[in-house]
Amino acid sequence: MKHILIKSAIAGLFTAGLVSCADELNISSVDPQSSTTYEPMELLAKQYATLALTGQQGPAGKADISDDEGESGFYRTVFNLETLCTDECIWAWQNDADIPQLTSISWSKDSKRVRWAYNRLAFDVTLFNDFLTQNGSRADGEWPHYLAEVRFLRALHFYFFLDLFHKAPFKLVYDPSILPVEKAGKDLYDWLDNELSEIEGLLAPIGSFNNTTDFGRADQGAAYALHARLALNSEVYTDGQTKDYQKAINYCDLIINSGKYALSKTTNTNGYTGYEQVFMGDNDVNPQAMNEIIFAIRQDGKKTQEYAGSTYLVSSMRKSGMPYSGTSNYWSCNFARLALVQKFFSNPESQIKMPDEDALKAYKESKGITEELTDSASVVDADKVLGGSTSAIIAAANDDRAMFYAGVGGGVRTLTTKQITGFNNGLSIVKWQNRRSDNTTPSDPTFSDTDIPMFRLAELYLTRAEANYRNGGSLDDVLKDVNEVRTRAHATPFTSIDMTALSEEWCREFYMEGRRRTDLVRFGLFTGGKYIWDFKGGMAAGTTVDKHFNVYPIPASDISNNRNMHQNAGY
Repeated sequence: MKHILIKSAIAGLFTAGLVSCADELNISSVDPQSSTTYEPMELLAKQYATLALTGQQGPAGKADISDDEGESGFYRTVFNLETLCTDECIWAWQNDADIPQLTSISWSKDSKRVRWAYNRLAFDVTLFNDFLTQNGSRADGEWPHYLAEVRFLRALHFYFFLDLFHKAPFKLVYDPSILPVEKAGKDLYDWLDNELSEIEGLLAPIGSFNNTTDFGRADQGAAYALHARLALNSEVYTDGQTKDYQKAINYCDLIINSGKYALSKTTNTNGYTGYEQVFMGDNDVNPQAMNEIIFAIRQDGKKTQEYAGSTYLVSSMRKSGMPYSGTSNYWSCNFARLALVQKFFSNPESQIKMPDEDALKAYKESKGITEELTDSASVVDADKVLGGSTSAIIAAANDDRAMFYAGVGGGVRTLTTKQITGFNNGLSIVKWQNRRSDNTTPSDPTFSDTDIPMFRLAELYLTRAEANYRNGGSLDDVLKDVNEVRTRAHATPFTSIDMTALSEEWCREFYMEGRRRTDLVRFGLFTGGKYIWDFKGGMAAGTTVDKHFNVYPIPASDISNNRNMHQNAGY
């Protein structure tokens, strides 16, 4: 099979006049077949490119949808709605649009960031519908695979509609004269269940694309993983009408037992742990990292320059002066909430050695240093004495996944804050990085090479564990799957398990991967007062929030534009 190349020529498929706001699934006519110069694989590449890119000119220019282009990308918009409102991180700059509302879980139907996510999902579905409408009858060569792959991408987007909004503006053909209908709850769940079942038999066999030639394309493994995630959340998505836990287990079995994937476990690759390598700049060519990744959003610092993919993940969590940054692009936006650090440390104040201003001043005086510590070597030396290095934190946590930085690079940090004033109000998160495990140079110092794993094998182990627990299965089987993940991270295996331990293990393994809100909702912890974390509800110590925030509102603009859509309760 040919491999996907995201070429600059693909931009020509969509002209500037076709990239206006996508408040609904009706966008001006798009006709890729008006040019005969594009190969089928190039048309397919455009469908995948929308996962990573936001317009027709690299990181900015001729945006797909209106509003801030850097904020409008598929992954960034979904990530923000799934992460910034949870116990994982805080956006440092609270004067940015809708950031206080996300931080405190107090958004409304007029939220820009909610609208950006909704519009991106809608725009992409329109793109997929056009591709399928134009080419749906093709049965020659690789076309059955191509069509099934685009149907998978469309199903993935409808899944996020279901997860975030519990409904979608729904249609499956490209026809601007037809308004999308509202499909919600169990109806949308059942459609996704049936759609995935149908296309699974049309996709390339499981593991076919887990190689350097086709990495990033969707085969059966991707569909099975999405189906398992859908089924695990079935009770939430259908308001208790469906509990497809056995189905989730079955799909996990298909993936785990296939032998096509393996957890990234090696620890001696230039000192980088197996877990760390999954989130590094060469995770698309490093065999052990690739073997864990079932489906990824392709990123390349030269070919797919963006502000809404892994560049966002790397740059938003870095500040100038931090060592081993792997980038020259420092946004200094997202830092760890205390609740995230507490997933690894029961008493972080005493367990993490980190400097304060007095200790830094004394250190500099002892070394005869009169200027700020800015070069990496000086910062590393200071961190060895004062504490706060990532390696020291990992050792203290006894868990490879505790990838925090608390040293003096970029200034002295605190563990928590009573008032959000800037990036150093909490520990820095260094899980995502543009460095490469082979220590070669990144493609570009500004934009990230790191592919984004949308589905990776660890999810299937934890999904099977939780589904077994909820389904009344063997606790020995539950523990075996959870400990498979913990052992990879060199964390102490569990000897007992309950719902709290499962919820926290999801966080430890998948923090900052854009899924925490989903998990908290499933465990009944996102709203209400059963679980309180810092700045939940807008108070530094946290407080309860109303249950209607378990789903996002339909943007007011779409309610106005499409008479078929109805607002979610509470908005």
